[in-house]
Amino acid sequence: MNTHEIIAMGKDAVRTEIAGLEGIVSQIDESFVRAVHIIADLKGKVILTGIGKSGIIAKKIASTMVSIGTPAVFMHPVDGLHGDLGTIMPQDAAIVLSNSGKTKEICDLLPPLKSLGIPIIAITGCDPSPLAKGSDIVLKCTVEREAGNLGLAPTASTTAQLALGDALAVVLSHIKGFNRDDFKMIHPAGELGKQLMSRISQVMITGERIPLVAPGTPLGEVVAEMTKKSLGFTLVGAPDRIDGIVTDGDLRRVLLKRGDNLQGLCASDIMSLNPKRISGDKLALDALEVMERYQITSLIVTNDSDHYVGVVHLHDLLGRGKLGLRGV
Repeated sequence: MNTHEIIAMGKDAVRTEIAGLEGIVSQIDESFVRAVHIIADLKGKVILTGIGKSGIIAKKIASTMVSIGTPAVFMHPVDGLHGDLGTIMPQDAAIVLSNSGKTKEICDLLPPLKSLGIPIIAITGCDPSPLAKGSDIVLKCTVEREAGNLGLAPTASTTAQLALGDALAVVLSHIKGFNRDDFKMIHPAGELGKQLMSRISQVMITGERIPLVAPGTPLGEVVAEMTKKSLGFTLVGAPDRIDGIVTDGDLRRVLLKRGDNLQGLCASDIMSLNPKRISGDKLALDALEVMERYQITSLIVTNDSDHYVGVVHLHDLLGRGKLGLRGV
């Protein structure tokens, strides 16, 4: 098989999975709404179960739900039949994944689940099927074909299951009012979690590392300062007073507007006024939210007296090369 054929086959597999996901969109209907309401109103947890590839997807969905505000656990169907059903309480609900809806282990699990009196939500590609008939709510998850020349291994179908489970988790998180403070509470570890939970004062740039030019600085020297400090911007003003900011975008705009006619331009001619600011005692997560809202990559950092004390760049929030607080 030559290079062209390998690339073509890889692209075909991805296109098949994309087509499967597009088909799932039209299958989200009132049953999805009912499932969301049942789970949102639970006093207990969601039990996710499945076997084989569907079991792996069920584990991932459970993990996603837990991480954004919905209590959930994975239970292997065989283990359930050998004692793990004891973990299920009357205030729980079950989400059962099976593409065919006919897998023996899943079918064997349905009667004891029903005897517990909990809501059963099926995610399946086959309706009707024993799983669909034995469930209270059926979330259809049908794909036209699996990826690959045989079309047998679960590929597009498991991708679709995962997407549908993620959709449930995201909608539930929104309904429950899960916010960034909740996120910080349950994500205390991990490098990105540590970084985003830090104070801006811990990650901001200070001193000589801050790009700064006077308002009358010629354009060539402005570019030199931006290049030297490698942050994609320079502040304009003095150490105790910031008048504006010149970003890569400002440079592109003046080049498009003036072309080669840049003679005599200085920093004050091209700077943007009133750059966005944030207090140093805020969290890095707060700075990231501001940057996303205004589609910018840097903020001026101020102290309690609203005096400029530094700058924070997107790269410093997410870690330069390797995540982690400098000096910690």
